[in-house]
Amino acid sequence: MIPFEKCPICGGAIVQKEVEKILRGAANTAILKVNADVCQHCGERLYSQEDVRKFEQIRKKLKLSETSEFKQIGQTFQVV
Repeated sequence: MIPFEKCPICGGAIVQKEVEKILRGAANTAILKVNADVCQHCGERLYSQEDVRKFEQIRKKLKLSETSEFKQIGQTFQVV
């Protein structure tokens, strides 16, 4: 993937890693594992265009509470 030789934010070295991405939509949250180019200096993550489109689709489903195809792994609570 690596379209950049160095991080566009700080100029650090980039490596490809599997990372967890947290997506939120309305009161719903999804966690997925994806490959990303990650800066070894500042931690900036760079995702493929395909993954970004996937994130947008998932956020839309979360906002509309269309979560039947997602595996529920627990509950989230807000402490006020």
